[in-house]
Amino acid sequence: MCTALSLTAGGHLFGRTLDLEHSYGEAVVIAPRRFPLRFCCQSTQARHHAIIGVAHIRDGTPLYYDAVNEHGLAIAALNFPHSAVYGTTEGENWLAPYEVIPFLLGRCTTAQQAAVLLGGLCIARHAFSADLPCTPLHWLLADGQDCFVAEPRQDGVRIYRNPVRVLTNEPPFPRQLERLNDYLNLSALPAENRFSAGLNLTPCSRGMGAMGLPGDFSSQSRFVRAAFVSQNARSYHTADRGVARFFQLMACLTVPRGSVRLPTGDVETIYTSCCDAAQGIYYYTCAENPSLSAVALHRADLEWHTLFTHPLSLPLNIQWQN
Repeated sequence: MCTALSLTAGGHLFGRTLDLEHSYGEAVVIAPRRFPLRFCCQSTQARHHAIIGVAHIRDGTPLYYDAVNEHGLAIAALNFPHSAVYGTTEGENWLAPYEVIPFLLGRCTTAQQAAVLLGGLCIARHAFSADLPCTPLHWLLADGQDCFVAEPRQDGVRIYRNPVRVLTNEPPFPRQLERLNDYLNLSALPAENRFSAGLNLTPCSRGMGAMGLPGDFSSQSRFVRAAFVSQNARSYHTADRGVARFFQLMACLTVPRGSVRLPTGDVETIYTSCCDAAQGIYYYTCAENPSLSAVALHRADLEWHTLFTHPLSLPLNIQWQN
């Protein structure tokens, strides 16, 4: 259960929620240009675009959940449990699912370039480690101009242009987009009486133009909700205001612990992120610490050769005012 969102209101902002039963020890990880990006099948990228995002690190290898490179290209991986179809590791033109983000961000500068490159590859079933099985995924790719969804299916990687710049989990993206037709009557404007010209009906509350907007935590409902709030978002004149408003939008997509219960545990939003793609600043909040934290890509030595790792700031941080 995750939601990813790309917003171009006054600059490109890109973020997501990570909704899981438990954390895997995530950190904000910067891969500088000279950190070797190694792949199972593809050649090692000894030098590449610098990358910042949240990842789980195992044996010096980052497993990125979402990330942005120094050129403003952003990618998020989301669970796609019922529809992802991976190929085999036979042949010479494949990537493991966990390699998609660093492979594309290391090489590409635009979403169009990344979509074309990924569309010509096979995503093969290959696990990150013995205790972390191969997760079924699809991806949201975005920059300030374009946005695409990439989904591994039976006939290969399907690429879709994404006009709403939103992605959740299931079903496949064309069906998510089609679902918006069921809500074309919603509006951010005050409600109007369309029920009957013969009845004197008036709205009893603000916000009634959006009555019927789904509020549950299913993937389809989160997609509709995210599309509605992002399509009605205003442009912001400063980066700080834009980031603050982005987190305000994401707040309606977070999953409180106890609201979704599985045999494996209660799902909650582990972290919510927003990256100012132009500035390379990765902002985030955590379930245990809703205060805003940030890591700046360009404050690191981007010509370095090892990872820069910043564990998520988990202790609750309260700003006392008296």
